[in-house]
Amino acid sequence: MQTFDFDLFVIGGGSGGVRAARMSAQRGARVALAEFAAMGGTCVNVGCIPKKLYSYAAHYGDSFEESHGFGWVGEAPTFDWGLLKANRAREISRLNGVYLQLLDSVGVTVVTGWARLLDAHTVEVDDKKFTAKNILVSTGGTPTVPTVPGREHVVTSDQMFDLNPFPKRLLVVGGGYIACEFASIFNGLGSQVTQVHRRDKLLTGFDDDVRRFVAGEMSKTGINLQLGTMISAITKTDDGLQVEVTDHQDKPASFLVDSVLYATGRAPNASGIGLEAVGVAMNKAGAIQVNEHYQTSVPSIYALGDVTSRLQLTPVALGEAMVVVDHLFGPAAGNKPRSMSYHFVPTAVFTHPNIGTVGYSEADAREKFGAIRVYRTDFKALKHTLSGSTERTLMKLLVDDATDRVVGLHMVGPDAGEIVQGFAVAMKAGATKAVFDSTIGIHPTAAEEFVTMREPVKAPEGISPPGR
Repeated sequence: MQTFDFDLFVIGGGSGGVRAARMSAQRGARVALAEFAAMGGTCVNVGCIPKKLYSYAAHYGDSFEESHGFGWVGEAPTFDWGLLKANRAREISRLNGVYLQLLDSVGVTVVTGWARLLDAHTVEVDDKKFTAKNILVSTGGTPTVPTVPGREHVVTSDQMFDLNPFPKRLLVVGGGYIACEFASIFNGLGSQVTQVHRRDKLLTGFDDDVRRFVAGEMSKTGINLQLGTMISAITKTDDGLQVEVTDHQDKPASFLVDSVLYATGRAPNASGIGLEAVGVAMNKAGAIQVNEHYQTSVPSIYALGDVTSRLQLTPVALGEAMVVVDHLFGPAAGNKPRSMSYHFVPTAVFTHPNIGTVGYSEADAREKFGAIRVYRTDFKALKHTLSGSTERTLMKLLVDDATDRVVGLHMVGPDAGEIVQGFAVAMKAGATKAVFDSTIGIHPTAAEEFVTMREPVKAPEGISPPGR
């Protein structure tokens, strides 16, 4: 019988990899984890956590201005970019240490260096070989920049947290959630922000009402949205970066900026780790293909998280990790083995204002369920009756007419993620519109609007209204 150094060797110290390593060790497995960079992966170091911290920072600029309507007088403090960067770096360093401590406390062997697969049971890290009964690849994703003249002058989301100096003029390329978040953040911190997107709407894949509404709200904050626009060249000059663009009619324009952020997509971080040589199957996008247990085409090798390109969300990777742990080492006492569902996964986008969403968009709900009812409202939040802000809030419910089940819930407004999380639990449990209607709202809050919407909006022309 073959013996191995470890029961599980994890490649990648992001959220999913750390969770799988830690919980496997708690089940009694011998576990090692290899990571060449700071522990915590994208989320902790250059993703969710620092991005949310910077989003908080960006909101203060508006808050100081809005406070005058509530009786606060005097000048607002000035913004210190260097101080924010230093405070963020200190907090991220603390979290790196927390992750290492969590692994050490359960006996996980941490190996620092670049890991590469040699065969189905062997990993090499800086010329040292380790064997394992099973190997888990959780190497995440990485930003991509398309081929465009002058691409060597741009930055990606990985560099945005430590730009030096602060970009007084920023051009953001892309229309996905990362592009929209950074446009909102740096606009709030004081940059003059232009956002260029080749399509005619932001946030492909989100509900169309959300896409239209958030674009309008972002524009109101001062972001210069240039939709239907392509970058043709970027040139470095003495005065900054000269960015040449064209619209769908080939009409040219140019912008002079200090920094250009390309946020046009992320790719699985799957190169250089020996996957092809070992025979691990990947799809055309370079993502590792896995089954319901996150097992690859090589039975002893598993993969999860962004490197598999299913749903690129940290909580999804954490859920996938627990499926792998239960599959390999059995569930915790008294529990059934976990499975992963990708239905009704809530998410938030930290634009200004925030987006929170769970379930189907209106277009997808009509395709899936046929007859649906749509409830929608937008309003000025109570806070802004005194703040002077013109910001509005959007809320939308989608209901399957046949079952009365709420199948889509969308919000654009302050703290949308905090509000939608609780509703996601109800929707996962199958809550109907009747349940929503019978729930007492918390007054006065924005969230109560979700349980007080009574009249569905009229169906779009050409779509039959529900038969109720």
